[in-house]
This record gives sequence, C-alpha cells and structure tokens, in this order.
Amino acid sequence: MKRILIIISLLLASCSSDDTNSSLVDNSLSSYIEGKAFEPGAVIACSGNDMVNSNNVEIYFFPESTSDNFKLFQTNSSNLDPNNYANYEALEIADTPFFNGFLRKFVGFFDTERWVIVSYELDNEIKLSNPIRIKQLTQPTLFSDAIMINQEQSLMPMFSWTINSEADNAIFFQVVSTTDDDLISGTYTFENQFQYYNTSNVVLNITDGIPPNLISGETYKFTVMDVSEDNWVNQLFMTQFTVE
Repeated sequence: MKRILIIISLLLASCSSDDTNSSLVDNSLSSYIEGKAFEPGAVIACSGNDMVNSNNVEIYFFPESTSDNFKLFQTNSSNLDPNNYANYEALEIADTPFFNGFLRKFVGFFDTERWVIVSYELDNEIKLSNPIRIKQLTQPTLFSDAIMINQEQSLMPMFSWTINSEADNAIFFQVVSTTDDDLISGTYTFENQFQYYNTSNVVLNITDGIPPNLISGETYKFTVMDVSEDNWVNQLFMTQFTVE
C-alpha cells in the first residue's frame, strides 16, 4: 500500500511540474520574432464579420507565392497598444482557403473586441501584417449587393458603389472572380469605382499576371470590401453580373 501511495505521489508531482512548465511557455509575438529578421506591414490583411454566421469573424490575408507557416496573434483587449508585440499571443486556429486559395483566411469566434496580427514566413524572414482592429460588436460589417454596373464599353464593365461612411473608409479592395470563386483580378483603389481592366485608379494590384478578357454572355462575380484605416471591413458588397 505504501509503495502504491509513493507511485501516485510521483505521478502527481510529474503532472504538477508539466502544468507549471506549460504555463511558462511564451507564445507572444515578441518572443516569436526575437532574434529573427522580420518585416512589419508586409502582409496584406483585413478582417470583418462572417456573412453567414455573424458570431464569427473572418481575418483575410494575401499569402505570397512561396510563403508558409501562417499564424494569427491576438491581444486580449482592444485597449492595449496595438504596436507593442509583447501584447500579442499566438492563437491556435487553422487557416483555410479563400477564393479557392488565392487568398486565405482565419475564421473564429471572438467574445470581445481586440487587435490581431497575421504573420507568415518567406525567404527566411517573418512577415507581419499591420494591426487589425476587430470591431464585430461595435461596428458589425454591413453586407450589400448594391453595385452599379455600366457596360457601355464592351467587355470592360465599370463598377461603382456608395460609401456608407467616408470617415471610416481608407481603401477599397475589389475582386472579379468566376461564379466558382476562382479569382480573376484583385485590386485596390481609393475611389469607389473600378473598371475591368483599367488600372488608371488602381493603387495596388495583386492580380497574378495579366487577367484574361471577359467573355460576352458569361456570368461572373464582383466583390468589394470597404476597409477602414485600422483594417476592419466596414461593408462588403457582392453581386453577380453577365458580361454584355
């Protein structure tokens, strides 16, 4: 009996030691980048409410071609300094394809508002997004299909949309895709309009090569994200159109 008690005591001591060690693991972003080459603001990313499940938040990002080891870091409050990497802890959540893998996203439930940062590794360097302010409670993402389409110029439709709040808007991200979500073009503009494929007002182009000509009579999808300065999606527009 005495021998059994000794074994149990040793097992409990071992478990206690493991718990203590696990609590001391530093999962902070500052620890992750310590002593390594890293580049702030190098990952294009933003976040908004999930269209289907408003309780969830989606964090979208654009992975460069050979990047890997995608990670998401979060603060535990929105009141912390978003530029202090020690305030961010790694969040164990898997990323999933978006627009059939041309973009990727993290999807999760957040019960409070906070800041998040997306990272990945590329060419022996850690790339970081700018801080993203999660505002799913105080400023839920609005969803609309109110896109105006002018097709006076054949095969080059002009898209325009109404800004819900100019004070909240910093930039627009537009995607032209197939109805099966294969991305054809991805562009950013400061103006609330975009013409396929006229890049005169495009300030950032993530399209892979030269996009194909649209086909008359074919149906496509157009998506726009109205993004704030702190990288929250204020409004998401999505509609289908048939090329004339």
